[in-house]
Order: sequence, then structure tokens, then C-alpha cells
Amino acid sequence: MAEVLVYVDHVDGAVRKPTLELLTLARRIGEPVAVALGPGAENTAAALAEHGAVKVLTHDAAEYADYLVVPKVDALQAAYEAVSPAAVLVPSSAEGKEIAARLAVRIGSGIITDATDLEAGAEGPVATQSVFAASFTTKTRVSKGTPVITVKPNSAAVEAAPAAGTVEALAVTFSDKATGTKVTARTPRESTGRPELTEAAIVVSGGRGVNGADNFAIIEALADSLGAAVGASRAAVDAGWYPHSNQVGQTGKSVSPQLYIANGISGAIQHRAGMQTSKTIVAVNKDAEAPIFDLVDYGVVGDLFDVVPQLTEEVNSRKG
Repeated sequence: MAEVLVYVDHVDGAVRKPTLELLTLARRIGEPVAVALGPGAENTAAALAEHGAVKVLTHDAAEYADYLVVPKVDALQAAYEAVSPAAVLVPSSAEGKEIAARLAVRIGSGIITDATDLEAGAEGPVATQSVFAASFTTKTRVSKGTPVITVKPNSAAVEAAPAAGTVEALAVTFSDKATGTKVTARTPRESTGRPELTEAAIVVSGGRGVNGADNFAIIEALADSLGAAVGASRAAVDAGWYPHSNQVGQTGKSVSPQLYIANGISGAIQHRAGMQTSKTIVAVNKDAEAPIFDLVDYGVVGDLFDVVPQLTEEVNSRKG
């Protein structure tokens, strides 16, 4: 069976959930070979093997922390040349998409970004994508070279599938461009205690109907009761009610959780483009004609200031 390269997103050896999802998808089209780079790379082996990696290629060097993107592209190219894989899978983060695009250019291959599913095909892997502001769902395959595919978080369930997970050192020679952009400072992101927006299984969002920054406490309370991330529409962000880092939509972040709850959001196409691939969508809006209701699985026509606190209370009571 052909091997499939999986780029590992980890923090000091702790493997992040989107990588484990990639391993599930990789097993559909071949044998996963994981590529872990930077501090703690060797410590990823146990988790990767538990989820199907037959081999783990590791390499650590100061360049991964000190410089942007290019050293990782150099390493992934080295892994590609060593393995000759059937496909290369990368998490669909901002950095991941840049790494994938640069790799595709280097190896002369086509690239597919923001895939939401992956299956084996007679002529190579076939990816499912949501395109044109989520107006269409397409089946796509690369027609030239080895497919380089970025996959959105929450596109597949994490499944344990123990494999050998043999650790091998990856030989990497950095290019002249590897040290072109240096990281001069880092500021730790302030922790909210909530999941990362793009990786969360549940997202609770607020829009223009929240009517003020202080009122987002209602949205946060519901999110905290569900263990969810908090999102916001562009209208809420532009009004200064919530940080841009939490914006969901075409000009914000694209999410694909198991459950998306939209509160006071009308459902403009720009917002729908960022959340339409959610597995289950619930909306609360007092306007029965709001476009969001054309999209939802469950809709509540009512004032969010009445509905959301009741929902939060009900969730908390069932947890208790």
C-alpha cells in the first residue's frame, strides 16, 4: 500500500487534534507516515502510532523556532523525496496552507485547500470541498503530480488504530531562503479557557442582534456551559463588540464544528461561507424571515435575550 505523508501540528510534543484527524483520513488512501518537526518532535511518536502512523520522521533544529515557514517546507520536501508518497496531508491552518502551497510549487504538483473529506479514487485521492462562499460542494482531485491537500479541522472523527510508529531521523538540508524571515519576539496568547475556535467541536456565535459588547456575556455563558468556543459575525466585530480573532466568515475564520449555534445573526452569505460546513446548525433570531433559517437544522424564532439564558440554564441543570 502507498504511503501518505502527514504533517504533524504539535506543541512541544503534544499532538493537536487536527493531526489525529488527518491520520484517520490518510488511512483511507494509504499508510500514514508522520513528519514531526521542532522541539519535542520525538515525543509525538506514541500518540501518532496509536492513531495509525506506521512511521514517524522527526527532525529538530533551531531554525524551526527562529524563522518562519521555509525551514518546515525544506523538511517536508526532504520527507517527500525520501518517501515518494501518494499524497501529502497538512492541517488547514494559516501556516499549514502556506507550507502546503510552497511545497506544491517546489514539487510541481497540484494543491487542494480546505478539504472537508477525503476518499480513495481510481486516479488518486478525491477531496470534498465547499466552494464559492459555501454555495457548492465539489469533488476534486489533483491532475498533476503528487496531491498536496490541506484539510479543515473537524472534518473526520479521531479513530484509534494502533500501528508500529517506528521513529526515524529525517535528514534535512536547509535552503538559503530558510533564514530569510526571522522571528524577533513572541507574545503568548491570553488563555480564555475555551477551545481554539477553528478546532472546537461546538461553536456559539453572536451577531448584530447581541446589541453590545457587554451583552456578549450571554453568549459566553452558553458557550461555557457547553464547553464551546465563542464566535462573532463581522457586524459584531466591526462594531467593536468582540475581537477580530473570533470572527467567523469569509473575511474571518472558517469553522466546521459538530454543532454551531448562531445567535442574533441574520445569515449573510459572507458569514455562511465560514460556517456552512458545520454538521448541525442551530439559530436563534427574532426575525422569522432571516436568511439564516434557510440553512439551519433547528431554528428558534425568538428574542435571544430570552432564549439563550433559558438554554444555558437548561444545559447547566442537565449537567448538574
